[in-house]
Amino acid sequence: MREWWVHVGLLAAPLLVAYLHIPPRQLSPALHSWKSSGNFFFTYKGLHIFYQDSVGVVGSPEIVVLLHGFPTSSYDWYKICEGLTLRFHRVIALDFLGFDFSDKPRPHHYSIFEQASIMEALLRHLGLQNRRIKLLSRDYGYIVAQELLYRFKQNRSGQITIKSLCLSNGGIFPETHHPLLLQKLLKDGGMLSPILTRLMNFFVFSRGLTPYINQRKKFRRRWVGALASVSIPIHFIYGPLDPVNPYPEFLELYRKTLLLSTVLILDDHISHYPQREDPMGFLNAYMGFINSF
Repeated sequence: MREWWVHVGLLAAPLLVAYLHIPPRQLSPALHSWKSSGNFFFTYKGLHIFYQDSVGVVGSPEIVVLLHGFPTSSYDWYKICEGLTLRFHRVIALDFLGFDFSDKPRPHHYSIFEQASIMEALLRHLGLQNRRIKLLSRDYGYIVAQELLYRFKQNRSGQITIKSLCLSNGGIFPETHHPLLLQKLLKDGGMLSPILTRLMNFFVFSRGLTPYINQRKKFRRRWVGALASVSIPIHFIYGPLDPVNPYPEFLELYRKTLLLSTVLILDDHISHYPQREDPMGFLNAYMGFINSF
């Protein structure tokens, strides 16, 4: 029996090595179109950051900035971007450093603080540093939003004036965050990590997840405290079938911690990606929030 496994291993090893050296698949037409319609800018470290800047309603002063999740990209928002341009003058989304079309330097210490600084740099690049903006974020993106909120509250950078914040599914609280098995394997590293990384065709899995999870725990007081202490309107759009932030445990802690935040729960079958699973419901929920103040 043991010899059978040895033979299987000897046969599988060269096939796996060959697979891991196959070039990544070509972009789908939709992703190619998304990239072609976007732009790049250089950060203060000379890194290329991809972003989308869609012009919407002429004459409207309102700007919404979209912060994507892990391990996705600005393409997270493609199903609702057009709807947002019917309400806002500018709809801006970026690929965080290490994600999708933005640079993926290696070795590199990825951090939430750097991602927040890159967001500030993008708004300076676009000449919007003194404009009041609305933040719409999910998952990884709203940890960046929390850091931006902390800086806004402390008046430390003076780069972003935040008018409102809307959050969606993701891990605000480390104690109610339940990573999927794949995320745990990638976070812990080991022999399977590089194989899984290549099989998923996404470098940021192994390089981005560990700092993200560890920083959320280390700086919980800073980031959750920023949410709990600001006076701007805050809203949460929640897909209750989310296995990463399960109902009702997550929502009970959220409502207990953020007493002034409003919450809208989507249909029972909506999970971790509500803006993709129910784009119209998500848009309606967000517009209802925006129109409430």
